[in-house]
Amino acid sequence: MTRLSVNVNKIALLRNQRHTGVPDVAAFAAACLDAGAHGITVHPRPDGRHIRPGDVAELGRLCQARNVEFNIEGNPLDAAWLPESGWRDWLSGVLEARPDQATLVPDATDQATSDHGFDCREADTLEALSEVVKPLQDAGIRVSVFVDAEPEAASVAAQTGCERVELYTGPYAAEPSLLAAYDAAAEAARSAGLGVNAGHDLDLTNLPPFLDRVRADEVSIGHAFTADCLLLGVAEATARYLACCR
Repeated sequence: MTRLSVNVNKIALLRNQRHTGVPDVAAFAAACLDAGAHGITVHPRPDGRHIRPGDVAELGRLCQARNVEFNIEGNPLDAAWLPESGWRDWLSGVLEARPDQATLVPDATDQATSDHGFDCREADTLEALSEVVKPLQDAGIRVSVFVDAEPEAASVAAQTGCERVELYTGPYAAEPSLLAAYDAAAEAARSAGLGVNAGHDLDLTNLPPFLDRVRADEVSIGHAFTADCLLLGVAEATARYLACCR
């Protein structure tokens, strides 16, 4: 069964529009876990627009108490962290939080959301990521690198020392005919000894055909999941995504 990790960024984004603490990010995460989700994902950004250090600490404690995976995403190469983010930089914040998994994503500060993966075929990128992977692993954190659905890009990522890649599924969501490319990238990653995660723009419609074709260990879903919770409720939405993962 593919594991479901719920990204709670959008809940934090909604909460940050007011100063009341509503909705409660940890309470939402707990409800997802109560309904059977396998883990929680957050993606702190340098401008502190949604997930903040206090959330990271609280969610880390929640996941540890529930014995489920806590995954922190972000760009370890982005030095432009603002004071309101609460972190000096991504790497030091993650090392302090000690999640189960860290996912390295090349998003820029001004991006609304992630829109591409790291290309480890570029020597500078490979070297920079390799220097990040080691301290994370020394801290007992599994590392996943966010990559585009290209077989060579997926397999070369193994040279960083990471244990997994996460396939960026935005292009698949926009054009389902690209599914064969994801299958090929996943198999290339597995041949290189890597596990395979997937995420971005996956939903109840496109997730089943994706998992029918692509062997994924884990999917991280936030935007569509949150929208479905508004219509279906947390328990029902979680149950439907879990059914897709089975």
